[in-house]
Amino acid sequence: MTDALDVAVRLLLVFVAFLVLPLVVGQTEHKVMAHMQGRLGPMYAGGFHGWAQLVADGVKFAQKEDVVPKDADRRVFQLAPAVALLPYLLVLVAIPVAPGSVGAVVDAGIFFALAVMGVGVLGSLMAGWASANKFSLLGGLRTAAQLLAYELPMLLAAASVAMAAGTVSLTGVLDAFEWWWVPWQIVGALVFFVAGLAELQRPPFDMPVADSEIIFGAYTEYTGLRFALFLLAEYAGIVVLCALTTVLFLGGWHGPWGADGLGWLWTLLKTAVLAFVVIWLRVSYPRLREDQLQKLAWTTLVPLALAQIALTGIVKVAIS
Repeated sequence: MTDALDVAVRLLLVFVAFLVLPLVVGQTEHKVMAHMQGRLGPMYAGGFHGWAQLVADGVKFAQKEDVVPKDADRRVFQLAPAVALLPYLLVLVAIPVAPGSVGAVVDAGIFFALAVMGVGVLGSLMAGWASANKFSLLGGLRTAAQLLAYELPMLLAAASVAMAAGTVSLTGVLDAFEWWWVPWQIVGALVFFVAGLAELQRPPFDMPVADSEIIFGAYTEYTGLRFALFLLAEYAGIVVLCALTTVLFLGGWHGPWGADGLGWLWTLLKTAVLAFVVIWLRVSYPRLREDQLQKLAWTTLVPLALAQIALTGIVKVAIS
């Protein structure tokens, strides 16, 4: 296989995964929430176990009228959903699934992933500003404030892993991984995962889209397929966050029976379990107030991330 064909095949597989996995997470969320909360609706669409719920949602969004507010900045308004969604595709390209199976090897993969994920918030800011709606603008500003608060602990937690592995490459982290890292880096893993949920505005960190207060935040004026793209960006973000947590803190393709033939399976299984946890948290915990959200970041997650870095430094010096 030529180099060009090899790259094309890898990128095609990443694109297919990008199209399929977020939809699988969305369908799973319907079913998990239906079971946990006794919701009957999602269990009836199409008959057996509500298999057609996702199809019904797609048809619903597709048939809705595409409305652009009269006073909106039309070009920015229409571009915002794509800006919110595409960064997760770029991050997915750099996440290693199995030995030799990665869309593109990036030397500074950790920083690349975190930097590009941060770009996604621009979609919400663009949507809020361009909608010519004060509630939407308020939602966009809340999104920006939340990103600023939770980007720092997320970066610090990832820096602890990079320090332990001696590299900022995602494949390099997996090559250096040892199983005793899991209990050693567990605090960093929790900080990274919680901060990632806040960046995605997932419950209980969904203050920017609090429907009972600011009418779905920056997305108030969006309908139809444009609104569906924002929802798809949220599910794509879940896939990316869970995959990154798997690679950085849970050993990625490493499993009890080796990674030679089952590496991709271990990566997908760990990612799926974490995605289930994301859904479980949505069902189980109420939304935080804005002051509680900021307090958690600055008084809890940042000190924990700094403590994890200090512990990593001590251990590295002790074993060197």
